[in-house]
Amino acid sequence: MNRKEWAFWHLNLPWNSIFAIVSKTSYRYFLELAYKGTHYHGWQSQKNAQSIQETLEEALAIILRRNVSVMGSGRTDTGVHASQQFVHFDVEVLLDGSVFLKKLNAVLPKDIAAYQLRLVKADAHARFDAKWRSYIYKITYRKNPFEQELSWHYFRELNLEKMNEAAALLTAHDDFECFSKVRTDVNHFGCKIKAAYWEQKGHELHFHITANRFLRGMVRAIVGTLVDVGEGKLSPRQFQEILESRDRSQAGSSAPASGLFLCEVIYPEEIFI
Repeated sequence: MNRKEWAFWHLNLPWNSIFAIVSKTSYRYFLELAYKGTHYHGWQSQKNAQSIQETLEEALAIILRRNVSVMGSGRTDTGVHASQQFVHFDVEVLLDGSVFLKKLNAVLPKDIAAYQLRLVKADAHARFDAKWRSYIYKITYRKNPFEQELSWHYFRELNLEKMNEAAALLTAHDDFECFSKVRTDVNHFGCKIKAAYWEQKGHELHFHITANRFLRGMVRAIVGTLVDVGEGKLSPRQFQEILESRDRSQAGSSAPASGLFLCEVIYPEEIFI
């Protein structure tokens, strides 16, 4: 008995039980996910390392009994989490969403969850149709055994007012080369940041940022540089100069991956059926 046969026997699932209608037509679906990225080498499939994308595609192959490729709304780096991520995939059948989600979650590992399945137009695209993406970064002042892999434990108090003064400057810029990884294949460094601010919640600081797109390593570089502002190593004026420099070496170190979450992806409603 191979792996796929074992899975269907173990789940007591007839191979076609989640299919409503079999057709030669290809249907496109958006699948909403959440995952803890601690034990994965980022979103994108790669050789010799386990990724979220590869793990999801393996689970879909078991459930759908065919190879399925997925496209995510964006690529999260190694160790980064998502409380909301979307992917699209194509399949030649209409799916029963509730049954599909139940079976998929039974196959997925405990640190990946599938929440919603929606039929979309044939040309809808999880990456290119996303209008806004939001991230949250969590810093905790207090050691918390339940948040060790989900936040950055910081030992020194930070000046929240100065950090917010500097963060507000982000919305007035449209080039963020200074916060991008040096080796990247993007054609431009333009991003439109809609909102960027810090808030304190008890023993935690939360950084919220929303933009139409993000560069590789961008949010962690911004957070690390804003923490330098909060410590008094940089002034908001110097933060402005870093933005204008377009030089990654002028910005601060990247914050640890553990505190970063992709938390919301917004699409135009007209792409859904």
